[in-house]
Amino acid sequence: MTAMNREVSELVSSARAGMRLFVSDVVVGFRQVGHNALALLGLAAVAVVVFLAGRADMRHGLEGRALGWLVERATARTAAVSGVDPKLNDVLLAMAEPEAIQRATATNPDALSRQQALVAYWLSRRYSVAPEPVSRLVQEAWDVGHRAGVEPTLILAIMAIESSFNPFAQSHVGAQGLMQVMTRIHHDKYQIFGGQNAAFDPVTNLRVGVQVLKECIQRAGSLEGGLKYYVGAANLTDDGGYASKVLGEQSFLRRVAAGQKVPANAVAPAALAIEASTTVDAESLRPAAGRAPDGAGLPGLMQAVPVPAAPSASETAPAIRRAEQVAMLTR
Repeated sequence: MTAMNREVSELVSSARAGMRLFVSDVVVGFRQVGHNALALLGLAAVAVVVFLAGRADMRHGLEGRALGWLVERATARTAAVSGVDPKLNDVLLAMAEPEAIQRATATNPDALSRQQALVAYWLSRRYSVAPEPVSRLVQEAWDVGHRAGVEPTLILAIMAIESSFNPFAQSHVGAQGLMQVMTRIHHDKYQIFGGQNAAFDPVTNLRVGVQVLKECIQRAGSLEGGLKYYVGAANLTDDGGYASKVLGEQSFLRRVAAGQKVPANAVAPAALAIEASTTVDAESLRPAAGRAPDGAGLPGLMQAVPVPAAPSASETAPAIRRAEQVAMLTR
């Protein structure tokens, strides 16, 4: 019996040792498989990241879907807390465009230089427009002005007098946008920006307007003469005070950029004198060089504009001006 018990005990011990060895081998095997699987997952993740890095379209698509999902979840949680039916926001969510921010003409004023920020804030107060879009225009005026050799404050002064920073302004003779360029006449300049409708993109209108202004100054041989060409008064002895208004506004902008205090409602003496003038010549010029009755702005052009001898003929002036403008451009 003793020998038998000993054999049984040895068999049990051997079975236990074998079981422990088996379990140990299984655990080690699972551990190795797990390590290998994690390594494969890591390699796959790296491959996906490298692939997406070279495919901006797919990356933006994934980012957009992820952002859309997060917006949906946030909206659902907000609606649950406030008791609002989430379906009420379905229409807005269906039209959500995370990329819409890229179409906005806006820049944080804090991102500008001190000189540019001073000008942007002053223009914002003076013309009752938001500082962010004005900051973008100030930034662009500095960049384009340095490229074209035109002083940035002059560009901003023309925008102020022409459209009061309304990018959708249109005069009664068809001048459009911030710089009030005659889009139909200068359509060739807009082709590289996609077509004539680019006139209503503030940055594009600014760039085209600066090119037209530069051509006007070169053709006239002086700044004042260039402004007469720009407003369409090249063949006239008087531009209705347009150059004085622009240069007066530019003087304010120069002082602001230099850090001087200039009231937002400041009026240049020359502008006061022009507004007080009631001569027949000034009144007959007003459709070409003055502010349109609806506030649309001035028709910035690079051509001469004949003005009727009597104010009673002012109703036919736009058609006459357009014909003369085209004729002058073809000379």
